[in-house]
Amino acid sequence: MRRLVFLCALVWALGALAPAAALAHGLAGKRFFPATLATDDPFVSDELSLPTIQRLRVPGTGDKPPTTETDFSADFSKRLTRDLGLSLGGTFKMLDPHPGTSVTGFDNLAVGVKYTFFRSDAREMLLSLGVDWDVGGTGSRKVDAEGFDTVTPALFFGKGFGDLPDSAAWLRPLAVTGVLGWAVPSRVRTQTITTDPDTGDVEVEREFNPTVFKWGFSFQYSLQYLQSFVRDVGLPAPLNRMIPLVELNLQTPIDGPRARYTTGTVNPGVIWFGKYVQLGIEAVIPMNSASGKNVGVLGQIHFFIDDLFPKTLGRPLFGD
Repeated sequence: MRRLVFLCALVWALGALAPAAALAHGLAGKRFFPATLATDDPFVSDELSLPTIQRLRVPGTGDKPPTTETDFSADFSKRLTRDLGLSLGGTFKMLDPHPGTSVTGFDNLAVGVKYTFFRSDAREMLLSLGVDWDVGGTGSRKVDAEGFDTVTPALFFGKGFGDLPDSAAWLRPLAVTGVLGWAVPSRVRTQTITTDPDTGDVEVEREFNPTVFKWGFSFQYSLQYLQSFVRDVGLPAPLNRMIPLVELNLQTPIDGPRARYTTGTVNPGVIWFGKYVQLGIEAVIPMNSASGKNVGVLGQIHFFIDDLFPKTLGRPLFGD
């Protein structure tokens, strides 16, 4: 715990000591869009999230008991061109069932591609299309990593409200981002065959793998935008670089026995950002009983590679 506190203090100091100008990451006009924690942001950029940590107690289903789940994730994104990028992500999971024996292991590897096809600096708006590929069979079955692939095409969007009239100037720091995805499994059913060692009886279980509509939003209020472009209200550091936000992270199966039954979480939290790094923390609140009963926590340290190494690792591989 002391090491984590020291690391947070170190990266905060790194960002605080850097000049505030010339943020190249996540900009649309005067608007800085942070990398959101629970839902993917619409930007194509060079960035590294290391680590993202989430701890949440998930409810039991069928013969599975309630389980406290702790995830340690890392995600790296690299631009091929200014508007086209690739991403790679992995998660180490710790599952502590109640009752039961704790298990650990890696989840499946995640690979993604994203393309920004619309950007308006005047409207502080952008739209992107992307595809995520959960590579089946690359994770551990002990932590329930699927043995099949899941492909998720998605639309990403971001909109700042800096173009509101003077009569609504206090709403200009507001911004919303979101993602609408369609997760399609490569296998409709998963069949598991077990043999009783005492009787020799064979049991066959077939689990339905639904197609899932994945959707999420973030609602942000940038105190940096308020102070810099609306009115200087005299906020001291570090408040002057904070963005309070609420994220909704939701999923709705469209077929199978749980069709049209939405689960997910509501995540209120705050992000602080510097020139090279941002820190974020959110509460993870289940939206209904099927999503859980206990409040979890989600934290992240995020590095802006395009600002840390603008002439080497932070440049697109092709073009400027």
